[in-house]
Parts: sequence; structure tokens; C-alpha cells
Amino acid sequence: MTSNQTEDNKGNILIVDDTPENLQVLSATLSERGYKVRGVINGKMAIRAARSGSPDLILLDIKMPEMDGYEVCTLLKADPKTAEIPVIFISALDEVLDKVTAFQVGGVDYITKPFHVAEVLARIEHQLTIQRLKKQLLDRNTELQQEIIERKKAEEAAAAASLAKSQFVANMSHELRTPLNAILGFTQVMSRDSLLGDENLENLRIINSSGQHLLELINDVLDLSKIEAGIISLDERSFDLYQLLDTLEEMFQIKAETKNLQLRFSVQANVPQYIKTDEKKLRVCLINLLGNAIKFTGNGGSIWLRASVESKQEPAKSEIYPNSSCAEQYVILFEVEDTGVGIAAAEIDTLFNAFVQTEAGKQAADGTGLGLTITKKYVEIMGGEIGVKSVLGEGTSFKFNLRVFPAISSEITVATLQRVIGLEPDQPVYRILAVDDNQENRLLLVKMLQPIGFELRQAENGLQAVELWESWQPDLIWLDTRMPVMDGFEAVRQIRVQEKPTERQTVIIALTASTFEEKKGEIITAGCDDFVRKPFQEQILFDKMACYLGVRYIYQEFPRHETGALRRYFVSEKPDSFFRPLLAQMPRNWVQELYDAASDVNEDLAIQIVDRISDSNPTLADALQDLLVDYRLDKIMDLTQSILT
Repeated sequence: MTSNQTEDNKGNILIVDDTPENLQVLSATLSERGYKVRGVINGKMAIRAARSGSPDLILLDIKMPEMDGYEVCTLLKADPKTAEIPVIFISALDEVLDKVTAFQVGGVDYITKPFHVAEVLARIEHQLTIQRLKKQLLDRNTELQQEIIERKKAEEAAAAASLAKSQFVANMSHELRTPLNAILGFTQVMSRDSLLGDENLENLRIINSSGQHLLELINDVLDLSKIEAGIISLDERSFDLYQLLDTLEEMFQIKAETKNLQLRFSVQANVPQYIKTDEKKLRVCLINLLGNAIKFTGNGGSIWLRASVESKQEPAKSEIYPNSSCAEQYVILFEVEDTGVGIAAAEIDTLFNAFVQTEAGKQAADGTGLGLTITKKYVEIMGGEIGVKSVLGEGTSFKFNLRVFPAISSEITVATLQRVIGLEPDQPVYRILAVDDNQENRLLLVKMLQPIGFELRQAENGLQAVELWESWQPDLIWLDTRMPVMDGFEAVRQIRVQEKPTERQTVIIALTASTFEEKKGEIITAGCDDFVRKPFQEQILFDKMACYLGVRYIYQEFPRHETGALRRYFVSEKPDSFFRPLLAQMPRNWVQELYDAASDVNEDLAIQIVDRISDSNPTLADALQDLLVDYRLDKIMDLTQSILT
């Protein structure tokens, strides 16, 4: 709820309309529905009322004397006290330009007169729901920051209390991940609404993005504790390295562009495309390093991610992968370099320590101080080493190597881009029981599964779950593990004891906010068939039910890139012996210009210089353009320098 909402008051609404009849109709309708309503008849009164009363939402007419609705909205959005109040325009103007102007000045929705009461109520409730979710995220962010502060103090006072610390983090994880499950889950549910406009979809995207960021912060703290407790393991799988890098480049490109940064990925041609190692841990390492590079590089700077083969080894018994039967092993070197603020020499030695931040990190006031700690631990778990070189004021370079085995494309599982929208015909009616003491989480399961065609019932504790199982006989139970009265573990034990060997067993899948691996054994031992961690993606629920019940779905397909249609990172480079004779024939002043552009890292100027010879020397021009496509200004500089000296 927002600050103005109580159980008896659904929210405060300010109505602005110069027509008394409209004010009367809207006020009476909204008051009957539990809203507290205030009406004013002109723009000046509206601004005074918004500043003094802080309404939860404003319904604003456009055509009014003295000051129209567009001007009122502009003034409201310019005032920090009223800028966050959502404004829904309600007007008889129905031209596209009128609506576009309304959104441009800050409106969140537009209702055309004559209006339908049901539509007005639905749009108001939708906007208030978004405001409630935003407030929940802000509150949870505040709680998380407080938890992190307390955890730092605990680290200083109780470094040896590893077991107690892990338990604390597990509890914190449960308390924060449970509401996050509802927040992130309902954004998925709401995004299914085909009637949502682009503005509301963008609001949902922002809510989801903020929630995911909060989840990442929680996971940072949790991962460190799992590492220190020695309960994190290596998950060796085959995957497409080029696709991983392509995804990361796309992910960080927008962030880089907002700061006018040059983000360049370069992979040597001999780096294998398909490799076998822990993809998730490698991804976390690269995300942490690239995120720091972007954070601490000023506008107009440059960032490089390079991958190269450091060495190639013959078969040997590996301590990291003792059971691997691969014929050869590669050591791949990853480097993330930036032209950012750099790190002082005095800070290098403590850079990888937990909760330690550089002076630049403290000024940025962002993050937990755990990213580099986790990166170093992950690199070591994967059998590699990480190092850093930095010059204050000039930039930083992180390098780490990994021992990997090559894989083949047939070992790679490619996820299908699709969404479940219904059940195929000629199937039984599947009964699903949702058991969770948290009402929002139960409602989330209902909202996700019921529209697809499943029959749902709910229970708020283990005792109710057992009673409903006896009377209703569900096909599958989604079961929370931590509940009052009777927890999920006891509930599943009682169900399994009462089941008859001759009858089909009910599928029971635990829902847990814990990510500790030992919980998995406890859950399976209790009698559950499987488990899913919160917060979960809806597709995971559908996949589990298809696996255990044989459910068949109708899908909405989404377009995806064709296999192999990845960004080109490298070209097949020609040897120096190819370039030198051709460059030697060029005018010295042209070679000098190209050298100067390359040494200044001025890619645009280098392209212009090469383009000037595309007609007269096409062979040399094409080869140099290939180097420029691959961002090999360093090689161009070396080649031209050899001609000039």
C-alpha cells in the first residue's frame, strides 16, 4: 500500500475537471468503490491540492480555462514534491496528436470521454498497483542495504562463525526472496495482458529490472557464504562460448552507449567455439569485470574484452575434471581492459578481499564490495588464476585464465524461445494444489496456471494441504517448505504414509527460497519428487508439470537468431609479409597519417584514411578494412611503424 492507503481507503484520488457534472459523477463512483476523492475545477487549484494533499493518483481534464491539462501536468512533473504522482488524462479529445501530447508531458494513461465506469476503475487500479509494487521494491531495497551493513559488522566481529553466518544468510535469503517471488512473478503475469500499452509495459520492465538487480545483490552475499562454507561445486557443461560472449556484448552495449563508451570484444581465431567448463561461473566473472569497467570508465572511454588461447596441452589427468575423457585441453586467457579511473597501488593488495571497495567504488556508492571476491573464488574453483594491473588515472586490466576442454555442437542444448498460452485438447483436467503461507505467492501460482487451463485450489499451511489432499486428490502439489502450523516437510511425510502402494502417487514439488544444495537432499528425503527455487520463472513450472504429468501445451513462438548467426569477433588475419610490401609502395605521408590515427585509437579517422585508397589499392584497402572490423588498431600501428622506421 502507498502512504495514503489503508484497509478502508483504497487510495486518494484528485479529480480535475471544470465541468461540475463530471466531477460529481466521478466522485460518487470512486467514493462508492472505497476511494477518498477530492475534486477541483481548474489548474491552479489542482497544483495547490497536489502539493498539500499528496494524492495517490490524479484524473486530469485537458480543456480548461486559464490553464489547460497539458500545462498542469508539465508543472506537476517539474516539481519534486508532485513529480511521482501518476496522471491519467480524461478528455473528450480523441485525436492521436492529443494523446501523444498527453504522454509526452508525463501522463501515464489516457481515457476518452464519454467513458465507461468499469474502464476508469480498471485503469486507476492498474496504476495504483504499479505504485504499490514500486514502493515494495523501495522498501525491500532499504531492508537489503540495512542487512548488508549488519553483515559487514558481523564479518568484522565474527570471522570464525562460518556456520552461524551461513544460517543467517539462508534466513535472509528466504525472507527477501519470498516477496521478490511475488514481485517478479506478477510482472510476468501482467506482461501477458495484450491490452497493455507500451508505457505500462515499460513500467513493468522497470519493476522487473529493479527486482532482478535486488536479487543479484542478495545472490552476491549468498554466493560468498556458500564459497566460504565450502558447499559450492563445479558444474561442468558443454556450451557455446561465442554465443555467451555475444549475449554479454548485447547486454552491456546499451550501458556503454549511455556513457558514450567504445565497447569492443575480440576473440582470436584459434579459440574453440564450443567448450566444457562451468558456464554460469564464467558468465558471473565476465559480468562482474565488465560491469566494473563500465562503472569506473568516464564518458568517451574505451573497454575491451579479449579472449585468446594461452596454451594447448596434451591429455593429462586433470585435478579439476578427473573423469574427463577429452583428448586435449586448452588454457584460455580472458582480459577485460578499460581506460577508466584506475586503482591506486596501495589498494591492489586488498582488492579481492570481501566488502573492500576502492576509493572510486566508495564514491560511486554502488554494489556490495563482493563482486571481485566472488570472481577470484570462481576463477580458482575453475582451475585458473586472476591478476590485475592498473595505473591511477589511466585505466585497469584484469586477466584470468581457465583450463577448458573443447566440446562439439551436438552436446549443446539450445533453449526454445516460446511461451505457454494454453493446453492441447483431449487431455484430462489436471488438479493442482498450491500450498504456501504467503497469500501473494499462492495468488501468483493461481494467476500463472489457472488461465492456462489447470484447476487450482489453495492451502495456507501443511495441515490444510493434507486435508485437501485427502478430500480432493490433486494430481500435483506445489508445496512451500517453511510454513506455520505444519511445515512442508511434515505435510509430505504424512501424505506419503497415507498413500496406498497400488494407487498412483501424487506428484509433490517443493518450492523453496533457499539456494543451499544440502536442502535438496533434505527435500528429496522427505518424499518430494523435485524442487524449484524462488523466485522462479513461469516456464520452469510448466516444464516440471510436463515432465511429471505428461501435460502437453499450446505455445506462442518467438523469433530467434538462426544457429551460427552470431556477431563476428575476428577475421582470418593475413601475415605481416602480405602487408609490408603493399604498405611500402604507399606514399610516406599516407602511412604516417594511418599510423597517427591508429596510435590515437581514432577508429573513425583510420576508416576514412583507408577508404581514400579503396579505388587505387583495393587489395590493401580490403585487408586493412578487415583489421578495422576486428578492432586491430594495434596491428595497424605495428605494421605502419615498421615501414616508417
